Amino acid sequence: MTVRLRRIYEPPEPEDGLRVLVDRLWPRGVSKDAAHVDQWPKALTPSTELRKWYHAGEGSYEEFRGRYEAELADPEAAELLDGLRESARTQTVTLLTASKNPEESHASVLAGLLGD
Repeated sequence: MTVRLRRIYEPPEPEDGLRVLVDRLWPRGVSKDAAHVDQWPKALTPSTELRKWYHAGEGSYEEFRGRYEAELADPEAAELLDGLRESARTQTVTLLTASKNPEESHASVLAGLLGD
């Protein structure tokens, strides 16, 4: 099982496999053609409220992680997460985000959950 974490601003690589955008908003300055995104499951992204709360610096990454994992328990999100887990069992899945620090973002939380 291979799950990669990359910024959407980096050029696609052959090793990316299934490219999944995990941001709720389309990233600025990136055309849909240039992005080479295979899936954009918005129900897997943090809610607007949670995203704004975290970016305002009101809580720690650990608290964000817990709140985000609670949101992922929603049936639609859980079903999409299961589908990505299945994909990751047979091919490389690359989670794409515009986050400046993907390792401390929702994309990192998703990557960890895909390994479960």
